[in-house]
Amino acid sequence: MATSSIECDVRARIVDVADRLFYARGIQAVGMDAIRTGAGVSLKKLYAAFPGKEQLIAAVLAGRHDIWERGVRGAVDAATTPRDKLLAMYDFLESWFGDDAFRGCGFINAFGELGATSPAVAEIARAHKDSFQRFVHQLTADAVPDPDRAEELAAQLALLAEGAQTTAAIAGSTAPAVHARRAAATLIDAATRA
Repeated sequence: MATSSIECDVRARIVDVADRLFYARGIQAVGMDAIRTGAGVSLKKLYAAFPGKEQLIAAVLAGRHDIWERGVRGAVDAATTPRDKLLAMYDFLESWFGDDAFRGCGFINAFGELGATSPAVAEIARAHKDSFQRFVHQLTADAVPDPDRAEELAAQLALLAEGAQTTAAIAGSTAPAVHARRAAATLIDAATRA
């Protein structure tokens, strides 16, 4: 049976509200009743759309993954050279860190809250981070002809991006993206000269 557009709208509204609440307050601090109230749906409709909180968390994280990919790919696609494409990731981070709603990486936050007790959430977080690692590796392969150096550079650049996200969330500053970009430029230049 096909899902109606009304059901899709209800699901989207629930996911949007859950995303905002989870990201602002933390997943465990937000109950399904708060999501129901925020989405303006009955408890019956909420549980028809998402039989349990873990399914809702998975939908929220899937949405966050899509937003992340569109943002980082958009920044990278706007750059022209392989080096600039790698550095564009950090420009994207700086812009994201400057958003008043920024509270760190939703996947790191979810893993920190639930990774030890929810294998599903842990796997979603790992898959997201692995996807980013593969993306960075594709970019480094264009910049560095030696496959081993490209792989090592990708790991280093991804680690800089991850560390910048965590540090920016704690510090409440965009500076970690600037510092990570400078460090990335040094690593890229060293790898391309070698």
